[in-house]
Amino acid sequence: MKTTGTLGYAAMFEQFHPTDLLRWSKQAEEAGFTSVMASDHFHPWTPQQGQSAFVWSWLGALGATTSLRFGTGVTPPGFRYHPAVIAQAAATLEAMYPGRFWLGLGAGEALNEHVVGHYWPEAPTRLRILMESIEVIRRLFSGNVVKYQGEHIKLESARLYTLPESPPPIYVATAGPVMSRRTGRLCDGIITVGAPDEKIRMLMERFEEGARQEDKDPSEMPRILQLHVSYAKSQEEAGENALREWPNGGMPFPKADIRNPEDFAAMARQVRIEDFANRVLISADPDEHLEHIQHYVDLGFDEVYVHNVGRNQEEFIRVYGERVIPKLRWPGAV
Repeated sequence: MKTTGTLGYAAMFEQFHPTDLLRWSKQAEEAGFTSVMASDHFHPWTPQQGQSAFVWSWLGALGATTSLRFGTGVTPPGFRYHPAVIAQAAATLEAMYPGRFWLGLGAGEALNEHVVGHYWPEAPTRLRILMESIEVIRRLFSGNVVKYQGEHIKLESARLYTLPESPPPIYVATAGPVMSRRTGRLCDGIITVGAPDEKIRMLMERFEEGARQEDKDPSEMPRILQLHVSYAKSQEEAGENALREWPNGGMPFPKADIRNPEDFAAMARQVRIEDFANRVLISADPDEHLEHIQHYVDLGFDEVYVHNVGRNQEEFIRVYGERVIPKLRWPGAV
């Protein structure tokens, strides 16, 4: 089911302790955020970020202590996780919290996936692994016994016994035209990140093309965006937070093949404040944050998840609850 008018809180496990993230998610719900996107990392981007808890342990606690919708942003199948294990985990959460869990999937990064010691493949192969994994997960959600022999994924006589009344929706993160079309064909919605308007429009056009190929109505399929921002009481502090806490946000190159947090830390020494332009909104003005989010809502996104890169999470949640969330204009809202 499509949910419109969602401003969500991005819980970043590579930065923060899970106990803190649980507390902040409760505060976010009280402030008017209505969903949580939780990152799924084995390593932080840099050692200084300092955390990397197991998100699937935490999601059950989030469901039990809040009324929020929630999902992974995003989980890569086929490396750390066999897709059968992801299907079991997702089905369990949706069975426990009906209508609240969504499964966000992506192709993954070497930073997190190389730890299992497999060869890290090129991007086209990673996408084929993702496609096979989605097929396996979909079949397991049926409740039938599933056998699968793909090019990359294999499954021997598996069946899920704990199932929800309806399977959770599958959303896929993508930033390229080929995968956007496939996402429209095979999945329930699309996740992407902030980008120039022309690229956003291109991705959505491909997504719609793929949906129509399968006789689906793309207007009924969620379009989900994650935005990185740096809010603080002063512009100087907001800039310092971005440079110190989220230097990877200022690296204008693909990052999927870099293996170690220490390598990202070395690259971070080259990042300057101007490198965050069009990648992370750095602003002490809540009205600028409102305008930034509203722009993407007007581009057609139904759900926007905001990650404040600084450690000042409580301040960010409070200010957004007072100055941003009440003023957002969603299509169809009275």
